Amino acid sequence: RKALNHELSKLFNEMWDMDVNRLMPGKDYTIDLQGKAGATQQDDSAVQDRAARPLFHNVNEERLKSIKTFATLISLLDNYETSTGVAEVVTPEEIAENNCFLDAILATEVMKLAHEYLCKKNLAKPNLADFKYQLYDIWFQLYARKEGDRPDSCGFEHVFVGETRRGKQILGLHNWVQFYLQEKHNQIDYKGYVARKNKTRPDKDDQVLSIQFSWKGSVKPVGSTFIGVSPEFEFALYTVIFLLAEERVTRETVKIEEYELQMVVWRHGHHIGTAYPVLLSTNS
Repeated sequence: RKALNHELSKLFNEMWDMDVNRLMPGKDYTIDLQGKAGATQQDDSAVQDRAARPLFHNVNEERLKSIKTFATLISLLDNYETSTGVAEVVTPEEIAENNCFLDAILATEVMKLAHEYLCKKNLAKPNLADFKYQLYDIWFQLYARKEGDRPDSCGFEHVFVGETRRGKQILGLHNWVQFYLQEKHNQIDYKGYVARKNKTRPDKDDQVLSIQFSWKGSVKPVGSTFIGVSPEFEFALYTVIFLLAEERVTRETVKIEEYELQMVVWRHGHHIGTAYPVLLSTNS
């Protein structure tokens, strides 16, 4: 395991503290953890479901819709063809939605702090329009997941929306809002939590979870995700790690609040391939 990155831990905790749009467990939403997930298999029919009920017992949708960054995020979730290998068609309307979302997150203190930090490191231009263009390229520029294929993917689609490969495998889908909305529309079936080392089960107010679920006929044996955090918080964390590193896969160990996490970011050329948190342990 890599040593704790103190500089990033400090930055990410500042972001956590200023994330005013974050939803609070027990107040803005309630989760229902139920049973511990069973053996990890890809085939939905073979997986034991240890959770009869949805993961999200309730979410205050009024609050979600009233916060600009969540509202603009939600408008992007239906813009993608989830199968890899199927070329994405981006309409002018979708480009406008992407821009609206970026404008909304760039107006937040969380993203301002990320921008400031990246400028100090000479990894971003001080002009906000330039920074927005850079974010667009990293997150929304389409690319082919496999060499030579048609442009079927982008960082945003992978991380926030999720993709499927040949109907057999779930890729990405690390965003709690998408999980909640898919679950509400009976597209996702939560199968149970994956416990961490030295902790028998998560708490219902944990804001980082490892879970097992099925979606569109396939199973994600272990998927980890922040719960309740704002889209700008996730964007800020992943963008900072992406721009700080050069290698194909970056793993940074950070402590955010009580959570010891390994933040994992994969690059796909100049774009994000995937990004997610892995829970290492908790000392609450």
